[in-house]
This record gives sequence, C-alpha cells and structure tokens, in this order.
Amino acid sequence: MIEQILTKIDQGGRFLVASHSGPDGDGIASTLALTNALRALGKEVVAYNQDPVPDSLQFLPGSDLISDQADPGAAFDVVFVLDAGELHRAGTHLRDAGSVLINIDHHPYFEAFGDINFVDVEACATGALIYRILKKRPGALTPEVALCIYTAILADTGSFRYSNANPEAFRIAADLVEIGRINPWDVAGGLYENQDEKRLRLLALALATLTVSSCGQFATMTLTSEMMSQTGAEAQHTDGFVNYPRCIRGVEVAILFRQTGPRSYKVGFRSKGKVNVGELAHHLGGGGHHNAAGANLEGDLDQVRATVFERLNIEVGA
Repeated sequence: MIEQILTKIDQGGRFLVASHSGPDGDGIASTLALTNALRALGKEVVAYNQDPVPDSLQFLPGSDLISDQADPGAAFDVVFVLDAGELHRAGTHLRDAGSVLINIDHHPYFEAFGDINFVDVEACATGALIYRILKKRPGALTPEVALCIYTAILADTGSFRYSNANPEAFRIAADLVEIGRINPWDVAGGLYENQDEKRLRLLALALATLTVSSCGQFATMTLTSEMMSQTGAEAQHTDGFVNYPRCIRGVEVAILFRQTGPRSYKVGFRSKGKVNVGELAHHLGGGGHHNAAGANLEGDLDQVRATVFERLNIEVGA
C-alpha cells in the first residue's frame, strides 16, 4: 500500500491535500506534514479545508496557506483526503478533483472511498501513517514535516495520555525530536499555552452547566448559542471542553452538547475506556474512536439529551 502511494507521488506533479471540516490537531497537522513534504520533493500542492485553521494550530509551518477553495476545474494528479472517516466530512466534491483519490485514515468506522485506502485503525493518529509513508522517501522528513507529524500525534493522543498512545506513538515522537530538532515545550506551548481569552470565559459558562448522573458514571456540559454570542467565542474555542467532565472521579463517559442551530446540537463523547463511544456515536449517525467520538442531532436540548441517554443506556446495558 505504501509503495503504491509513493509511486503516485513520484509520478504526480499537482496534488491536493485535504482533511475533514471542523479540523482538529491531527487533521490539520497531517495535512501540513504531507503538504510540506510534497513541496520539499518539488511538487505543486494545494492544502484545503472547508473550515479555518484553529488558532492553536497556526504556529505550524504552512498553516497560512491552507485554502477553503478547491477549484473544481483544477486537474490534480492526486487528491489526498486525510483523517476524514467518510468523504462527506471533507467534501464529496473532492471525488472528482483529481485523477486518483487516496484515503489515509485511522478511524474504526470508515468509508473506503479512495482508489487507494491506507487505513489502520490501530494507528495512534493519521500523522503516524503519514510518517510511515514519508520515512521511505529520502528528503521528505524535513524539520517542518517533523514538527507537523509530532504535533498530530501529540494532539490525537492527548499529550500521550489517551489509550491510543501506543508504542509506535512514542517511537515516532522520539525519532522526530531527533530528526527535526523539535523542542517539545514549544509544541506544547503552541497547542495548550496560547489560548484566547474568549475560550476561558466560555469555559466558565460551560462549567456552570455541569451535571453528573445519579450513578456517577456519566457527566455532561452544555453550550448554547447564547453563550457563544455572549463571549464572542467560536466553535474552535470549544475544543477540549468535553474532557473536563471526564476528569471527574468515577465518571466513565463525558458528553458535551453544543448548540449549532435553533434545533440542532453537536454532541461530543469522551470515554475512559469501559464504554465504546465510537459505537455509541455510530448508532446516532456520527462516528469516531473507542474513547472519542461525536454526532449531530436534531431537536431541542431535552429531546437530544433523551436520545443520547437512551442509546447510552443500551450501550452500557443499563
């Protein structure tokens, strides 16, 4: 599979690299890792995402070059879609944007939408799969690429705290620190110590909505459109909020309800391991991993909460 991808890279001249909307650290950092590597190899590359790069990831090299426009008339030799799970999360229009579509992903619930599908659900991050590819191409693992791959792994493993922090994650990180002369504090500072004041003011409002179930295993927080307007915060500022209720002693599943419309909510799930929230989200029309997943639901808040807890009780056998 890797050799097939390297052949397409060698043969191609124009590339489009994209990831899912509402991008996270792995999606953006993987996009920039591959983009910077292709440029180092002398290729013409367009990096694309439907949504802006979050503030916390703008320290990555090339982040200012990610475009929200993908010219439907452009004749790309290869289109890479990274970390998307399903093509619609990156944009179904990408199917016809190039001669070859390559899907690189690590989500357990995935759509094999590519002409080439390089998917490993055991990988700690999509960035790890990019590393596996680029390590076999001399000159591709530049310091800029190393920084991006390291960031992808750091972000998707929760700074090596989550269950996907497998031995490969540590091996790659160690290798990249050496290859790229990466300062881990600089990366951690960019990701976690450079927050907008709006985010903390929004977090204060969200924490006030904290609820814990009578059994003590489930905890929720809620973000309304009014809270977003009151603080001037945007969706990107809510990243990581769902981890706060998960850190409560005894809580197994944390849930964040974020209002996205008059009768619509984005629901984020985090698990400590006993409950597969990827399976839970899948049944609700979403997707994700065993310990981190999400779904979009329609209805008022009470209806959405009832739907989620009904499915959650089925998953845990309550």
